[in-house]
Amino acid sequence: MTLNVVKHHRWWFAISSILVIISLISIFMKGFNFGIDYTGGTIVEVVFEQPVEVSQVRDVLKEYNLENAQIQLSGDTTGDTSGKDVMIRTRNLESSESAAVVESLTKNIGQNTVKRIETVGAVIGSEVTEHALTNLLIAFLALAIYISYRFEYKVAISALIAIFHDLIMVLGVFSYFQLEIDASFLAAVLTVVGYSMNESVVIFDRVRENTHTHKRSDTFADLANASVTQSIHRSFYTLATVMFACVSLYVFGGDTTKNFALCMIIGFASGAYSSICVATSLWAIWKSRNKNDVRNQQ
Repeated sequence: MTLNVVKHHRWWFAISSILVIISLISIFMKGFNFGIDYTGGTIVEVVFEQPVEVSQVRDVLKEYNLENAQIQLSGDTTGDTSGKDVMIRTRNLESSESAAVVESLTKNIGQNTVKRIETVGAVIGSEVTEHALTNLLIAFLALAIYISYRFEYKVAISALIAIFHDLIMVLGVFSYFQLEIDASFLAAVLTVVGYSMNESVVIFDRVRENTHTHKRSDTFADLANASVTQSIHRSFYTLATVMFACVSLYVFGGDTTKNFALCMIIGFASGAYSSICVATSLWAIWKSRNKNDVRNQQ
């Protein structure tokens, strides 16, 4: 049975267009919730009389919506799970907020001595962010050149549009729900880009192989549908595998890894959809409306 993906291209384009527009509106209207890696923050370091665990400290911080704070044990630690010297790095806090946090730590965990409370600068500055965006653009350009050389420029543009679609989906969700963007977010985004590109290359590589064996009566839509059908099992198994790992990390991992895992969950789901439905449909429609391509096919 051949999947007729291209037949429903209007639905794919409509759904993707609506989601992209909503995401762009959220991005421009609400912006992003950048974490302390980008904005700087406050360091609170205390020494408890008895060893404490990271989970205990994080439970206290939840009262102040600081559950995503970075908590580090140092000094005299007991194994890897507990210690007396606790350093908390979080968003910028007023002096009253810092005092309230320390008081709550004392009340809920135990007596402690405050070593320092100070404001620190951003770990990731504007220059680092600019370099990261520049490198991402260079990567896009390199991918476009590679795919254009290996396939054709129509394939490259279709694949890059699908990747752009996936990035907007991730950014839109994080903007709309104001999820914190930290240093790990960029790594997750780059992983999503690699996954989406790999999915597109696998499908279009099958398209290229089928081009040499197709019937003269086959349309470009037939080629695309046949190629998707032949590679759908591989795409499903790959998606299921990475989703299992990411969902497990999101459910069973710590609070500091949830947004990292969520970014990849959204990106991988969008990447599978865009590669199978959007990129192939876009290529097939584009080719079928180009008279030169239709003439060469015949």
